[in-house]
Amino acid sequence: MAFSGNALCHSFKKELLEGVHNFKLSGGSTFKLALFTNSQAGNDSLGGSSSDMDETITAYNTGGTSSNEISNTGDYAQGGGTLTRVDPSLKSTSTATTQFANLEFGSGGNVVTLTARGALIYNDSASGDPAVCVLDFGADKSASSGTFTVIFPTNDASSALIRIA
Repeated sequence: MAFSGNALCHSFKKELLEGVHNFKLSGGSTFKLALFTNSQAGNDSLGGSSSDMDETITAYNTGGTSSNEISNTGDYAQGGGTLTRVDPSLKSTSTATTQFANLEFGSGGNVVTLTARGALIYNDSASGDPAVCVLDFGADKSASSGTFTVIFPTNDASSALIRIA
């Protein structure tokens, strides 16, 4: 299977109501972003198969591996990079948002050579490393002996990565 668009994971929606995820800048959960090839399934089906993003992230964070995650290279290591959160806020009277700062692999002289089709954001603080959302880059994106940057959308009521209206 291949990536099929950006999406909040089904399990995340339920876990949000259960208090599993804390997006506060101070004292919140640690969220990470892992990069994948287009061979990775880009979905989160509840109780799905071992190729689903939610199942894959759980597998390699409990000692397994994912053949579809980008290989360790330079500044990129298995499990991805740690994201910097932006405090949740109301962007209008009815839309709450939260976001992450852009994430770079290969900055500071430790370059990367990689090609990724998409990514998974997951909560590294919670038991089982639950998935938050799947990002589809729309096409393979590459860096060759350089920096690979994941740029997040504007944190507003219509564009923020995570928004509740």
